[in-house]
This record gives sequence, structure tokens and C-alpha cells, in this order.
Amino acid sequence: MNGFIVSLLSFLVAIGILVAVHEFGHFWVARRLGVKVLRFSIGFGRPLWRWQRAPDTTEYVIGAVPLGGYVKMLDEREGKVPDADLPYAFNRQSPGRRIAIVAAGPLANFVFAILAYWLVFIAGLEGIKPVVEGVVADTPAAVAGLRSGDQIIAVDGDATPTWGSVTQTLLFRAVQGESVMLLVRDRQGVERHLSLALPAIGEDAGSPDLLRDLGIEPWRPSVEPVIDRVVKGGAAEQAGLREGDRIVRIDGSPIERWSQLVEAVQSHPGEPLDVTVERNGERLHLRVVPERVATEKGEVGRIGAGVAAPAELPPQYRAVLQYSPWRAAVESLRKTWEMSAMTVRMLGKMLTGQASLENVSGPITIAQYAGYTASVGLVQFVGFLAIISISLGVINLFPVPLLDGGHLLYYVIELVKGSPVSEQAQMVGQRIGIVLLISLMTLAFYNDIMRLLR
Repeated sequence: MNGFIVSLLSFLVAIGILVAVHEFGHFWVARRLGVKVLRFSIGFGRPLWRWQRAPDTTEYVIGAVPLGGYVKMLDEREGKVPDADLPYAFNRQSPGRRIAIVAAGPLANFVFAILAYWLVFIAGLEGIKPVVEGVVADTPAAVAGLRSGDQIIAVDGDATPTWGSVTQTLLFRAVQGESVMLLVRDRQGVERHLSLALPAIGEDAGSPDLLRDLGIEPWRPSVEPVIDRVVKGGAAEQAGLREGDRIVRIDGSPIERWSQLVEAVQSHPGEPLDVTVERNGERLHLRVVPERVATEKGEVGRIGAGVAAPAELPPQYRAVLQYSPWRAAVESLRKTWEMSAMTVRMLGKMLTGQASLENVSGPITIAQYAGYTASVGLVQFVGFLAIISISLGVINLFPVPLLDGGHLLYYVIELVKGSPVSEQAQMVGQRIGIVLLISLMTLAFYNDIMRLLR
């Protein structure tokens, strides 16, 4: 329950911040261009809180439904406007001014992402050095010549001090369908360049584990096979496993690391396992039957038990991705551009059927990631906000009626043809937009629920 509360609160904070940033973009530019703003709302529905300095000024509102927000401007299409206020009505502005006001929302999301990445790069993002533990035979990594013990120093000339920076750079190149040049250093300190062919992200790449697809097994800290938590009603609890139990053997084979336990459980879905545990100095013999869980890769076993993360990494495997303020500004601009381009390409691949629609995530998945990053640390949470802000900016620029991109399309057409798009055409566009948005929301919720079930 605590995890649920953390995820929910983190989600509300994230959505509140990003919606406020987006709507402030509209609000700020509208005010600067002389348009009267009647209401600035974070959330929809019944107001939970409202404030207005004077009767003729902007009303600030927090709505009961936190999934969005809006800026309500003076507009003759929404009611009668006094003659004295006509110059301040949105619909009376030139197409260029309306374009600037509408485009300011997505632009604010991109600016926020740049600032967020700048703060992250200055504060420093801790991670694990990209040291290769093993390479699977007959995979792209093996063909490239990558070996156990190699540390990936750079990808296409970009420094990669952590596994996070390696995977993000590789994913960006994979979306483009490119090969990359790796600079690696072996255990003796000898550096060499390797050409690594990346698999194109296509229909089967629902949630790609790119390193696994490449045949790269990253070094990970050795975690002892001690159970830290047991899921209520799960196979582990039913078998009598408790928090603090150390798994000693499974079917007679010694277990020294948590990864060995995971491998044994996942490879025996629905099959009984003889488990030897150590509890309070005594050894007990239990029988556990892993639940069958369907995944994209087939059925795997699960017992509903978790492990505590290691207290800290060995110093030789720690790394920090950190820049000076000036370098951080350059890198934040580049990072925002790369993430925006990758988002556009992935959406394009999904629309053309080249990538799985399982990539679409909804509020449940976003809430889970929000809670996870918030529990890890403020720097990680700010980085998460940057990614979601970019996604909001890109999606809002799509030329779909009801989104900012749809309004921009109408105003650009008006600018070209010299007259507004007809009301009938706008009504048809709104109906299409409603259908598209409902379909997208339904798909996102479906994917979220299927991930939870898996």
C-alpha cells in the first residue's frame, strides 16, 4: 500500500508540475500579446481551490480531476464580449498571434525539459560503470568483438560513464536503425574501437531490452539470496517462505546469488521446486510451485518474493554522469533534441506498423515510474519529469483536432488562404479528434493493465 501511495502522490506532483508548465506557456504569451485570460486551471471538473485578485482579473483554479488543465481566454465564440473588451479577445487576434499563443504550451514543455536536464547534469546522476560481465555467442556483441571485462568508454564519440548513458545512446541510434562505433577498454587498460550493428526497433520491439538483444550481459552487483519481502497470497507465502529467509539450495543446486534464484524460478513455471532455506540458524526444506506468468517471451515462473538492493556499490564500479554548468547547458539542449527526435520516430514507426503499439503507456505506467524515480532520489525524479515533458510537447504538436497541433493547423491554413477554416470543417475535425483521443486513451489503459497482469 505504501508503494501505491508513493506512486499516486508522485504521479499527482508530476502531472501538476507539467500541466502547470504547459498552461503557463499559453498564459504568459497570451498576456504579453494583450489577450485577456479569464481562467488558469490545473485540473478539470469541480474546483477544489480558486483565487482571484479582483473581479476583472484572471481566476486561478485547481480542479478535482488532475489529468490536464486549461487556459480560458476571452473569446466571442464562447459568449458575448463587451465592446470595450473586443480588442483583447483571442478570436480577434491575427493568425500569427494565435499561432504564438497556442505554440507556447508545447514550447514551454521543451524549455522545462532543457532546464530539468541542466539541473540533472549539474547535480550528477549516479550509476554503474558500463563493464561487460559476459557476451552471448552468435549475437551482434560477439560479432563486434566485445569481451567480458570490457568497459564501454564511448558510443560514437559520446562519453558513456554509466550503463544508463550507454543504453540511452544505443536506443536512440537503434530507433534510427544505425550501427555504432564503440570505444572500449579491457582489463589491461588497452583501448580499441569496435563496430556494433544495432537491431532495428520493429514490430517485435514492444518493450525492448536492447542490451539483451545485442547479447551484452552487464556487470551487476552480487546480491545475496535473502528474501526481503513476500507478496501476500503469492506462491512464496503459500509455501511458507518469510522475510529474512536465505535461500541455500533449489532442487539440490547451491544458490549463492539472487540472480541464480531468479533464473531457477523463471525457468520452472508451474513446476514444484524443492527449496532449502536458512532461518534463525536452522535449515528448512520447503516446496514452492512458481506461478505461470505470460510475457512477450513466453511463460515464466514467479513466486512473489523480493530482495533488498545492496547498500552500496563497490567503489571501482561507481560512476557519476556530471558536467560543468556551461557543458551541462550544451548537453541538456542536445539531450532534449535527441529525446524529442526519438519520440517522433517511435510514434511514426507505431503509426506505420513498424513498431509495436505496446510502446504506448498510460497513467498507470507513468505513475509507477513516477513513484520509482521519486523513491530513488530527487535527481532521478527531475530526469523523469524531463522525459514526460518532452512527450507532452511532442504529442501536443501532432496535427490532431483538440490538441494544440490541430489548432495550429487551422491557423496556418487561415494564414495561407486569408480566411478562417469553416465552422463545419472544424466540427468534423473535433469529432475525429475525439475519436482518436479516446482510442489512444483506451489503448494506453489496455497496455497498462496488461503490464500489471504480466
